[in-house]
Amino acid sequence: MSTEQPLTTTPVTAELLRGAVDIEPTAHGLLPHRLPAAARRQIPENDLLAVAEAQPSGVRLVFRTRATVIELDALATKRAYVGAPLPADGVYDLVVDGKPAGQATAPGGRVRTTDMATGAVEVTEGPAGTARFTGLPGHAKDVEIWLPHNEGSELIALRTDAPVEPLAAGRRKVWLHHGSSISHGSNATHPTGTWPALAAARGGVDLVNLGFSGSALLDPFTARAMRDTPADLISVKLGINIVNADLMRLRAFGPAVHGFLDTVREGHPTAPLLVVSAILCPVQEDTPGPLAPDFGDGVIRFKATGDPADVAAGRLTLSVIRSELARIVKQRAADDPHLHYLDGRELYGAADYAELPLPDEVHPSQEAHLRIGDNFARLAFGPGGAFAGA
Repeated sequence: MSTEQPLTTTPVTAELLRGAVDIEPTAHGLLPHRLPAAARRQIPENDLLAVAEAQPSGVRLVFRTRATVIELDALATKRAYVGAPLPADGVYDLVVDGKPAGQATAPGGRVRTTDMATGAVEVTEGPAGTARFTGLPGHAKDVEIWLPHNEGSELIALRTDAPVEPLAAGRRKVWLHHGSSISHGSNATHPTGTWPALAAARGGVDLVNLGFSGSALLDPFTARAMRDTPADLISVKLGINIVNADLMRLRAFGPAVHGFLDTVREGHPTAPLLVVSAILCPVQEDTPGPLAPDFGDGVIRFKATGDPADVAAGRLTLSVIRSELARIVKQRAADDPHLHYLDGRELYGAADYAELPLPDEVHPSQEAHLRIGDNFARLAFGPGGAFAGA
């Protein structure tokens, strides 16, 4: 005779979600967004950012319960590329009372396949799946379900064998971070394994992760989203996507950084604000973009296609951007004592690259995410860091 208790469905609502900036009702359920609707309307047509911001890196369900069984129905949207293997199912991480307690997947979902040579996109529909966690302790506990960082997740239903209570926000300080695919979590194997999630856990803060693959491009609508998002601690990690896309020249870059920081400061005039430059990326240190994919051996790698000689004419490299960011922060810090700069090579530099090379020449491995997260926590949250005392 089964001793399992019947499962009760709890509606997924905003009060159960952390790390999302907006929530969109869909035909299937709720889709967490990491940019507000006003910003999403300004994303250029067919831009990568529209996909990236709907991938819930750092977004999690948070509640208190005595449940021993938890099920979450979700419809995934996976991102694939012509010529590359289909992605594995995204991982849902379970955290109980602050400690890892299990992983699950929700198989199925739709697949969005992009031809990187032409930009053409094909969407194949698929069914929703269920992430299931069992054997949990029966005492009252704080539960977090971290959604996959690398696929969209439309949340359909949450079922448990004991009642669910939302946890009140505000128990910890909120860290708002913006960055590129590295901050989004590229090559991390699970959502609590991205470097911002690791750093947030070590710093004891609540994360709102606005790391967007290919899309840390100093967009004004992203700055306005940061301005309007409640936060106690703020960081912006800039450089790699500007160079990758060959987006602007030195003359435009400096004023764009100033404008971005000005906008953030309109909403957070005295919050600690840390500007972080790119980690070491040898292919772009001294060679301008644009970056191009290389499928030479069946694995996606990237190469820079610019001419280093063009740096004299204002084309950007990571070395140039680091110097400019350091100059800008030094200049602004004279009137903004809560503004700080961190060279990204202190998070992952030459010694790290020698030990943990970049698998695709741009993005760190899971082991490197761990190192970057540890280094960021030490340098930002530790003694003397921009977020010390958080």
